[in-house]
Amino acid sequence: MPPKKKQIDYAQLDKLCAIQCTGEECASFLGIDYDTLNNRLKEDTDSGFSDYYAQKSAGGKVSLRRKQYQKAVEEGNPTMLIWLGKQWLGQKDGAEEAVKDSPVGRIEIEVIGASDKNTTD
Repeated sequence: MPPKKKQIDYAQLDKLCAIQCTGEECASFLGIDYDTLNNRLKEDTDSGFSDYYAQKSAGGKVSLRRKQYQKAVEEGNPTMLIWLGKQWLGQKDGAEEAVKDSPVGRIEIEVIGASDKNTTD
């Protein structure tokens, strides 16, 4: 008689995928080998672990994005506001240096966006 198949706790697996656990970590937590997990997913869902993971991990990313947004906007966390501004809005810190070739072959550094408060005429 073949050994009884171990039941996969799909609720637990979904939670593990949501927190971005790897396939090996999920399998270890469930007490099975990764190949067994992958094969069982193919039997039960007609897709392997990678497809299942892609679907289930997205929910975790949504939760993380929501928390980051709350931290920045609702709580006014300056670090998170700056980080999201850079990531989502393409904002940059202070001065930016641009290197150019001059007509005489020298390299000039032009500071873009810096304040001229410390310069004298």
